[in-house]
Amino acid sequence: MKNLFCLLLLAYLGPVFGQEVRGYLLDSDGRAIEGGYIYNTVRNTHTHTNELGYFKIDGIHLGDTLRIGGLGFQKIEEVITKEVIEKILKFSLADEPVHLSEVVVRPKVSSLNVIGAIDLNIAPVKSSQEILQKVPGLFIGQHAGGGKAEQLFLRGFDLDHGTDIAISVDGLPVNMVSHAHGQGYADLHFLIPETLDKIDFGKGPYYASKGNFSTAAYVNFETRKSLKKNQITSEIGSFGWNRNLIMFDFLNNQNNQAYLAAEHTLFDGPFESPQHFSRLNIFGKYTTFSKNGDQLSTSLSHFESSWNASGQIPQRAVDQGIISRFGALDDSEGGQTSRDNLNLAFMKVLDDQSFIKGNAFYTAYKFLLYSDFTFFLEDPINGDQIKQQEARSLYGLNLELTKNLSMEASDLLLHIGAGLRKDDIDDDELSHTQNRGTILNTIQLGNVEESNVFGYVNAEITSGKFTVVPGVRVDHFEFAYYDALQGEPFMQRVKAAKVSPKLSILYTENNSVQYFFKTGIGFHSNDTRVVTAQQGKDILPAAYGADIGVICRATPKLVLNAAAWYLYLQQEFVYVGDAGIVEPSGETQRYGADLGVRYQAFPKVFFDTDLTYTVARSITAPTGQDYIPLAPDFTATGGLSFADLGKFSGGMRLRYLDSRPANEDGSILAEGYFLTDINLRYRITDHFEMHLSVENLFDTAWNETQFATESRLQNELTAVEEIHFTPGTPFFLKSGIDFKF
Repeated sequence: MKNLFCLLLLAYLGPVFGQEVRGYLLDSDGRAIEGGYIYNTVRNTHTHTNELGYFKIDGIHLGDTLRIGGLGFQKIEEVITKEVIEKILKFSLADEPVHLSEVVVRPKVSSLNVIGAIDLNIAPVKSSQEILQKVPGLFIGQHAGGGKAEQLFLRGFDLDHGTDIAISVDGLPVNMVSHAHGQGYADLHFLIPETLDKIDFGKGPYYASKGNFSTAAYVNFETRKSLKKNQITSEIGSFGWNRNLIMFDFLNNQNNQAYLAAEHTLFDGPFESPQHFSRLNIFGKYTTFSKNGDQLSTSLSHFESSWNASGQIPQRAVDQGIISRFGALDDSEGGQTSRDNLNLAFMKVLDDQSFIKGNAFYTAYKFLLYSDFTFFLEDPINGDQIKQQEARSLYGLNLELTKNLSMEASDLLLHIGAGLRKDDIDDDELSHTQNRGTILNTIQLGNVEESNVFGYVNAEITSGKFTVVPGVRVDHFEFAYYDALQGEPFMQRVKAAKVSPKLSILYTENNSVQYFFKTGIGFHSNDTRVVTAQQGKDILPAAYGADIGVICRATPKLVLNAAAWYLYLQQEFVYVGDAGIVEPSGETQRYGADLGVRYQAFPKVFFDTDLTYTVARSITAPTGQDYIPLAPDFTATGGLSFADLGKFSGGMRLRYLDSRPANEDGSILAEGYFLTDINLRYRITDHFEMHLSVENLFDTAWNETQFATESRLQNELTAVEEIHFTPGTPFFLKSGIDFKF
């Protein structure tokens, strides 16, 4: 009678008060699913799981039905009974092909990450070049035999090798401060593509947890904790391409997971002087889990690479028949680099809605590069080749507390973080050389010490359909340079601090539509050698930005995102490699619009495109002479992807970069290009799969990187400023076989 009375009372009061249902979403391995959705089909309310896979949904009544799922996971339904309300639920979801109808827009500042999740599920990354191109609107270019970090382009920035984009892997920073070849240098080649699990990215300086270099954007790559299958891959292709990969899962049970991956790549390239490019990657990761959700992960990696390069060649040398497009004026360019990483990451669960996570890291890094940009401009006898070299130790710590506080009319999610980073650089060198072997004179030589201590607070306050996200970040830097060319070692030291406030306002109409406004202040630091020489001038110039836009699932098959944005920089930095300095070029502004489309044409066929338009100008220069060199004004990417059509899968990718000014008055243009790539995979058996890819399908003659450079050839009396370029790869065929078990 007592139980019957309770049921009758609950049935009477339920429509008035409702109940609370709590639980967890787990994948088939028993791991937390972050961002899964729980939707009340009767009340039209929904919630999402946090990083622990935990959810809580209010206003539940007996007889309601919960629809539960996530992108790339099966969908299930649960009818609410008294027994369901009284216990903590646990749902295990099996993997399932991606359906755009399962896309749910979360009330988060990082809600655009759903676009990256869609792309990564539909078309997994298969090469190191594809890794960064998974960020919508990001273009890359290689101009040194495959060994240097790529040149990056995004939101009207020629980012050089990373000056205004912060890149990390599992919390380990990739950007190198005060690097021998350029501020913010970000060489991501140590990341094996097949180990990639998630991409977390955000455009603009709106994220309190992101600091130095995160003015145009940040990107954090997350590696897998385990492998679904062991894999051996062997691949050959045009121009001496050869790549071999092994990935083995050594341990995979409820409490422990461990795997090892190794990759070796050889490539000569289409150049008349072979690149002799060689890269070796080894990566191992071990993760242990406790019953309450605690995690401890250890990863080790080794990366080494060596190469020759034909460099950036002047257009006139090709026009005059001195060399071909794939020839070289100085084929002794090239270099070698290595990086060893140790990363310890953890998550400590405090309760269902609170946890601490962090990582401690150490990197040992070496870099050696020979370049020749100007040929015989400075030294008409020996030539202008330069050597850039450094040996670096990088170590640091990141910590963050996440705590959810439920209040009567709103929810408050707090992120409180702190950390430090220290770079010790020995023999940061710039020398004038000849044929790699002879040092003619040393221009710069010294040791750099640079430290960054930071803290931040970020709050997500949700009330009804609105989420307000205020945040603030504080950074303290110390720069020290020991100049070895001053006779007795001469030390200069400078300190600086930066406060960076942020504010975002989100209006989430429902689980399909979100409007957002984001604003904030970010910064990029200057090279220590310049900071100390200028006695602290232009150390941490600010970037002020704002975005307004929308992300929506317009139909069950169509996801759209659009944004209009503005970014002002107090100081634009241009790195001059052959002089070893960073030149300030004044205030700049950029504004533009982004548009993204994801469409599921058929159950296993997807179309996508990302379009960007940007106006980038110097504020201090007169009109007509205010172009920012190499700033892209219009870009477009897109393509078709298909999966499991019988035994076939694959797709076609398109890339378009518009022509843009290469100098301040626009008198020299960097030519744009339009490229088409295709890939095809055929499943022979459950264990064997063949794959074929073609880059530059239509054999377009294109320039991968271009610069307006003043140079002089050996037979010239005067210097000439014009386009110097690295030719893009012509029709490039690769094929291989995968063995999975």
